[in-house]
Amino acid sequence: MYDVAVIGAGINGCTTAYHLHKAGQRVVVFDQEGVASGGSGAAGAFLSPKFAKGGELKELINSALDIALDFYTTNFPEHINRYNLLHIAKDEKDTINLQAFKKDTDIEILANSPFTPQDEYIYTSKSAIVDAQKMCEALLANIEFYKQEIETLEYKEGYWSLNGSFKAKKVVLATGAYKHNFFSEPYQMLRGIWGHRIDIKTTTQNNTSIHQFVSISPTHNGVLSIGATHNVHYHPQTTKEPYDLQSGRDELLYKASQTLELQDVKVIKDYVGLRSGSFDYLPIVGGVVDVEKSLQILPKSDIYQKKPDLSKAIMFPELYMINASAGYGYVLAPYLAQTLSKLIVEGLIVPKSLNPARFFFRWAKSS
Repeated sequence: MYDVAVIGAGINGCTTAYHLHKAGQRVVVFDQEGVASGGSGAAGAFLSPKFAKGGELKELINSALDIALDFYTTNFPEHINRYNLLHIAKDEKDTINLQAFKKDTDIEILANSPFTPQDEYIYTSKSAIVDAQKMCEALLANIEFYKQEIETLEYKEGYWSLNGSFKAKKVVLATGAYKHNFFSEPYQMLRGIWGHRIDIKTTTQNNTSIHQFVSISPTHNGVLSIGATHNVHYHPQTTKEPYDLQSGRDELLYKASQTLELQDVKVIKDYVGLRSGSFDYLPIVGGVVDVEKSLQILPKSDIYQKKPDLSKAIMFPELYMINASAGYGYVLAPYLAQTLSKLIVEGLIVPKSLNPARFFFRWAKSS
């Protein structure tokens, strides 16, 4: 019998398992494809601020960035590298956001950027790149892992049965935007975002992270990485046509060339995967709502309140989720995983803005 089973070995699942293991829990992790095999493996794993005028998401990401930099550097220094970041505005809206951000920020802004862009930009040292695959593997180094698809999940007399052969007191769903057969709920929380990253050989030398139309890494052993979450329509499980890898490469190279002149380019590796975001753009962490029981038990007055009490939703016993980090997965994961671990182990309350129940109440009002 395990204390917690985590389904999904992307950065959210791996970091959650790590925190739970550190808290003394006996943890097992499952993924049908392998560690960091989906969106987390396709990510550039850049750690950088959110350059915006304001708002809850900006505050969340920028505070989570401090936690992430400390967490990775303290525990896995061999899998993180600090690089300066040159962030260039990609359109008029981005220009306004950057101008506002620079007027009200305490992050270090550097002079002498590697080149002077024509568009508004910010050059800062508050940035790093994580080795996505190695980081996820390191997080699970002391934790049981099975490359196995979970086909059935059933609650029986105080524990969860997974595939009829594994038992766990608690379960964490960290499955991203991929659809699965073992569990589903009618209310929609997630949007899939297809990610594509390429490693290229090039004679062009670059010593800083560059973000504009795509993300471009510094040169490492003659290799640059270029990546983006650039396709919100393609879903590997529902789109009839296969993903056009060459078209994706061409798009990434074209967008990168608008920022940095690339010479003698040869694509040497592709990474693709589905990343997940939420419909309100904030991540999702907490218990999973039992829709059927909630609709049976909750009076309409509770459901139709302008600001419903999320704690009144009826939850599945000891079933939790962590999801919807979009393009900031490696920034948000240490904070979100720590938050979920404290909920599971200590019973601490998750902030309302992250609670999955917010989507249930929105759906229930309109259904």
